[in-house]
Amino acid sequence: MVNGDLLNRDHLVASLAAFEPRSVELDGRRSASVVIVVMRTADGTPVFPVTKRPSKMRAHPGQFALPGGSVDPGESSEQAAVRELSEELGVDVPEANIIGRLDDYVTRSGFVIRPFVVWSGEDIGGLVPNPDEVAQVYAVTSEELDVDSRFVTIEESPNPVIQWPFRTSLIHAPTGAVVYQFREVLNGRNTRIDNLEQPVFAWR
Repeated sequence: MVNGDLLNRDHLVASLAAFEPRSVELDGRRSASVVIVVMRTADGTPVFPVTKRPSKMRAHPGQFALPGGSVDPGESSEQAAVRELSEELGVDVPEANIIGRLDDYVTRSGFVIRPFVVWSGEDIGGLVPNPDEVAQVYAVTSEELDVDSRFVTIEESPNPVIQWPFRTSLIHAPTGAVVYQFREVLNGRNTRIDNLEQPVFAWR
């Protein structure tokens, strides 16, 4: 931990530079991008937003998520990442603000998700969430990030279901898996997430 904070910018840059992310071929699946965007609170504490989806959404209603979505035709994963960040939360950053990425994660619903880490440094209080896609925004601190995840055995899969304990909730994959790897990389551990399962209710 640098200066007592995993989300210190220099530490982020160095940790991600030392990590070699794994890519997954689409093989008929759809491409999506998600973003961990590091911002700050009014007192300067670095945080990143996790959102909760509206209960009326068609896909994955009421679930926790990172900003992101499908990559449009003719668009790169990086372009999709910054576009979705703007559309969902009103955060406008250039692609140059992408400081690294994590492993691709294959979902049960047929997506290959590519997670990017973006530096903003802007006040998270200035977010303008899109109400069609975001019901609530949570500012995740380093202390909330740096907790041990749980791994649960299920009958339907040989792989463990990951649960990231966040406040009063347990956040599952893919969000829980991406955040888990983010925490691991920032602690100097090249932990992979391709063996981490989603809960059965998300298999659609």
